[in-house]
Amino acid sequence: MSLTSAATLATLDRTGPRRITDLAAVEGVTQPAMTALVRVMEGSGLVERRGDVSDKRVTLVCLTEAGASYVRTRRQAGVHAFERLIGELTGDEVEALVAALPALKRLAELESQDREGPKG
Repeated sequence: MSLTSAATLATLDRTGPRRITDLAAVEGVTQPAMTALVRVMEGSGLVERRGDVSDKRVTLVCLTEAGASYVRTRRQAGVHAFERLIGELTGDEVEALVAALPALKRLAELESQDREGPKG
């Protein structure tokens, strides 16, 4: 799976159903590229398109249970990889990592805000 596909699934998991144009903007790709990507992920059963109940003209891309399961599995694999790597650090290195956690958390928040775009 491409990084853009995985990132798109993670975005849908984190933010809920989105328009293709919104997903394209968040993931930094063109609308035609996102349309093609959604079509492939739809064919794989990871996403589905649904009408927006608040605006019948709009189609939203939604994560399926298979897509949500993929995101959970991928995240869990990342957790296990970090656990293994952290286990190889010295005590001082672990302490330095713990001390850096607030700054790393803030970076993640900023990145998330950047990817989701302006609110409102």
